[in-house]
Amino acid sequence: MKIVILERNSVGPDISVEMLDELGEVTAYRNTVSVSEVRERTKDAEIVVANKCPINEETLKDSPNVKLVCEFATGYDNCDLEYLKKRGIPVCNVVGYSTEMVAQHTFTLALAVSQNLSWYDDYVKSGKYSAQDRFSNFDIPFHELAGKTWGIVGMGNIGRKVAQIAEAFGCKVIFTSVTGKSTVTEYERVDKDELLERSDYLSLHCPLSDITRNYIDKDALKKMKSSAYLINVARGRVVNNTDLYEALENGEIAGAGLDVLEDEPLRVTNPLSRITDSGKLIITPHLAWGSVEARERCVKGVYDNIKAFLDGNPIHVVNG
Repeated sequence: MKIVILERNSVGPDISVEMLDELGEVTAYRNTVSVSEVRERTKDAEIVVANKCPINEETLKDSPNVKLVCEFATGYDNCDLEYLKKRGIPVCNVVGYSTEMVAQHTFTLALAVSQNLSWYDDYVKSGKYSAQDRFSNFDIPFHELAGKTWGIVGMGNIGRKVAQIAEAFGCKVIFTSVTGKSTVTEYERVDKDELLERSDYLSLHCPLSDITRNYIDKDALKKMKSSAYLINVARGRVVNNTDLYEALENGEIAGAGLDVLEDEPLRVTNPLSRITDSGKLIITPHLAWGSVEARERCVKGVYDNIKAFLDGNPIHVVNG
């Protein structure tokens, strides 16, 4: 099998992908962005491994040998599932590999922004702490998680893990089901408006879809508490970035922690790039999923998906 990895660096150059050599003849490209690059690099491929680059009729129409598309990810919105299904090409994603790390990063963001850790770290390193005449400093007030209400959008594997951790901190967990199909019963389920109104911390763990695009917009932000914090580790376009900027500048919510943005990397045209106060906004570069362990599991997941396909028993097919 001719296996083409279009975005080798999406799992990081420090993570080996050599195990895929056991399954076929592997050609790996550091990154692939344009339509013309996808066309050229897949024209003889039988198995395509991608992450963000477009996999659709425009890019694969001259690639007659493709039999399988695998994602170096859980998300697959870069793929035209219907087109691929019509061609009989299964699309397989990797599930569960990043649950622990994304949940961990959710709280890293929440605690960093709500406790003004950047400000306090700078206070010490700038010499101001050494110059003061008291042993402690808490000039910028902060609060405990215990007793607060933690709201969740998207109660899948990551959402449930976040719920468990929030409870361990002493939070009351509530959630809403975007599709209305959630079977989770161990936490209180509420509608969107109630979730927005009650949450002290609101974390997003839902996929991007027509339902969730701009799910958090100007109207949603106005319904949140002025003391609330928004955490987005889902998809950037779940949150309208311009509306969030205005809400933060106007004090409609206390702060936000983001690992994802409408367009990545962060563009200077994004108004959020103008906020430098880390007690109001912390942005990390789409790394919540990217621990060494998670990236190793991701590669192993792609290996398992290809192996299962070659054995005639495909798994994790999202367009079946």
